[in-house]
Amino acid sequence: MEVLKLTEKIDQKLGERINSLKAAILDRNTFCVTWEQIPGRGAFEMQQETVFDNVAKAAEIGRIHAISVTDNPGGNPAISTEMLCAEIKKLGTEPLVHLACRDKNRSQIESMLYGLAASGVRNILALTGDYPSPEGFEGKPKPVFDMDPVNVVRLVEAMNKGLEHFAMGKKVRLAPTELFVGVCVSPFKQLESEVMAQYYKLKKKIEAGARFIITQIGYDARKYHELLQWLRLNRFDIPVLANVYVLPYSTAKLMNSNRIPGCVVTDKLVAELAEEAKALDKGKAARLLRSAKLYALAKGMGYAGAHIGGHGITSDMVEFIITKGEELAKDWEKLVPEFDYPQPGGFYLFEKDPKTGLNTETFSKRPSKPSPPMIYRFSRLAHVTLFEEKSWVFKMLRPVACWVDRSPRARRVLEFLEHMAKTALFHCLNCGDCALFDVAFVCPMSQCPKNQRNGACGGSYQGWCEVYPNEKKCVWVQAYDRLKAYGEEKTLGDYIVPPCNWELWQTSSWLNFYMGRDHTAKRLGIRPPEKKGAERA
Repeated sequence: MEVLKLTEKIDQKLGERINSLKAAILDRNTFCVTWEQIPGRGAFEMQQETVFDNVAKAAEIGRIHAISVTDNPGGNPAISTEMLCAEIKKLGTEPLVHLACRDKNRSQIESMLYGLAASGVRNILALTGDYPSPEGFEGKPKPVFDMDPVNVVRLVEAMNKGLEHFAMGKKVRLAPTELFVGVCVSPFKQLESEVMAQYYKLKKKIEAGARFIITQIGYDARKYHELLQWLRLNRFDIPVLANVYVLPYSTAKLMNSNRIPGCVVTDKLVAELAEEAKALDKGKAARLLRSAKLYALAKGMGYAGAHIGGHGITSDMVEFIITKGEELAKDWEKLVPEFDYPQPGGFYLFEKDPKTGLNTETFSKRPSKPSPPMIYRFSRLAHVTLFEEKSWVFKMLRPVACWVDRSPRARRVLEFLEHMAKTALFHCLNCGDCALFDVAFVCPMSQCPKNQRNGACGGSYQGWCEVYPNEKKCVWVQAYDRLKAYGEEKTLGDYIVPPCNWELWQTSSWLNFYMGRDHTAKRLGIRPPEKKGAERA
């Protein structure tokens, strides 16, 4: 009897450790379905009760593998996703936590991840996050963006292996976690520079350890196909879930004008939705059928699952999408013409296949050679002269840098001169851990509102920054165009840039580089100069 009880306890613990969402996503014979919930602001509101009601109904349906919970969507305050997901887990349903980098620094992100792991919540979707809205208490809150999704994935990988840190002068290794982390990508961008920036950043996310991908919202079959082709060509064997958003006319208009950043809805699709909205049901049947067709298209094309979302979506609607989608999936090729929504002058990575309406394996021609600005040409020359370790100028200045570093007065003079020069040329904020080298000499700390050091967020629109449309070009669009002029655009995906080291804030980045303190020096293997005997003593 005691042995039986012990066996039951072991089975119970093993059952608790099984991650059913992970199993579904990684199982090639399962088409995984997640259902996105938007909990809203407050603690005792109907929106939160609706989430728990949907969790119960999802369990009854039995065809939904996880409930996905957004993290302050649109940059608006909402009840904490980690709290809701912990409660959802207690109800016996697997949650998928959206983790946006907008509101948390790296310590808070680590704390949140360990808290989730301790409560048995293991599925994470790492996101950049929408820029904060003006709807915060007493106005727009301060954005954080201390980490980007690439580095969040790196953190998760370190935690899964057992995060090492120093305590009381000794290296300590924490107990490993079992977090399962995914990322997002938008293949639906319009410009070549935007599309390629998305793919180069996705490359970094995968190499950092991402285990699955969910697409942004879009309705272009060729773009869905393009993403799978890009993954295959780069030999990335990673499952992808298609974002199946149930799109009403009112929301489509907002997405079309980029008032909901990152979601691509063309004029052609808006016009169709406008006609459908004239029906007695305001277009409900038509948009549900479109969602089912997109589900079927994704399944037939080779996606690992569907991420179903939309405001006011009920369990009956989700069940219809799944049932109808499964029915249509066997003839998915016939649905391709119904998702023909190209953007004006939109870039596709591959040539179109006139037979299937999808893509061939032939790359599209990219003949344009942007003319780089004079400041970029000057910066390249200065970099080669001053910051290449093999340069005779670098070798000559290294001892000078050592002397300056030892003299507080000389250090202040250098910091002032650097500040004047780099502020005039690059709008420098004196972060001390300079990323100009990484972004083709466009400063991501001052020119990108989200401080993205590894690639573009998903919010750019026609090349413009999400936060400053028609005012500022996305820094990664600028970087791509600058590098392409020299045939070096692929270098945008070459290496992962760590988050800014704030210990270096308001210090000389030139000095930090020469002294081997900043991330670029460490990447290039530039070690701190050896101290002389008297200094060591």
